[in-house]
Amino acid sequence: MDAQSEKLLARVVRASRMAALATLRDDSPQVSMVTYAAADDFSAFYIFVSRLAQHTMDMQKNKRVSLLIAENDDGRPDPQTLARVSIRGAAESLQNGEPGYTPIKEMYLARFPQSEPLFHLQDFNFWRIIPKGGRFIAGFGKAYNITFETLKKVSAR
Repeated sequence: MDAQSEKLLARVVRASRMAALATLRDDSPQVSMVTYAAADDFSAFYIFVSRLAQHTMDMQKNKRVSLLIAENDDGRPDPQTLARVSIRGAAESLQNGEPGYTPIKEMYLARFPQSEPLFHLQDFNFWRIIPKGGRFIAGFGKAYNITFETLKKVSAR
């Protein structure tokens, strides 16, 4: 991947606040919209969701998930030229009181301060998504396979 594409990937991950979360429901794909916060080195992505949501129930049964993070639509004539990254990974629940919970909560609240009331509800908790690989589309004719190591490398951009 060229340096310009690496910078674009880092910018898309940092600038976007919403992702499509794909889970498996009854052996079929299910997609939901979620907010996320990424670890500084892109080694993990954190979502804060209700245990009552279908996607949470899906993750409890099958840890394999995917996130799709896309550049914001700027009204260009061909929206398929927008940069986007699909990240395959494994989801794991992170409960309040577990090691590392407080810094993740602080990071998430810095990004989404309006979500603070959700932390008082018993049914919400964090899920950590550890990337395993994926695909980055940097524009027309610029598609790259990515790995965990790729994400960590571009996080420095």
